[in-house]
Amino acid sequence: QVQLVDSGGGSVQAGGSLRLSCAVSGATTSGYCMAWFRKAPGNEREGVAGARRYGDNTYYDDSVRGRFSISRDNAKKMWYLQMNSLKPEDTAMYYCAAGYKCTVLAGNLNRPEVFDYDYWGQGTQVTVSS
Repeated sequence: QVQLVDSGGGSVQAGGSLRLSCAVSGATTSGYCMAWFRKAPGNEREGVAGARRYGDNTYYDDSVRGRFSISRDNAKKMWYLQMNSLKPEDTAMYYCAAGYKCTVLAGNLNRPEVFDYDYWGQGTQVTVSS
């Protein structure tokens, strides 16, 4: 069983930065995928960034590309989401999630979908004020 614990959320002003962390524990096979999702009130949960445990293929939603960066430290079993130039519309609960169904198309990871991810963190709130 895989356990994920995400942290690092908080309240910042527009233009600020936060780094979210996700600690992975439990049994994992080598080729899992990791993604960051977010859910704002009234919206569906959406995938904003994704990567694989090994390899350089990533996914970024258009709304965050160039501002957010997903990274990992395999030795520490940690994943990160660096969020820069934050906007009020980035306000949401953020979740890390792990699964085994990501694919690569034309060098890019496919868009993370909720139903493809089996393990979830508890969520960490990000609030960006204008």
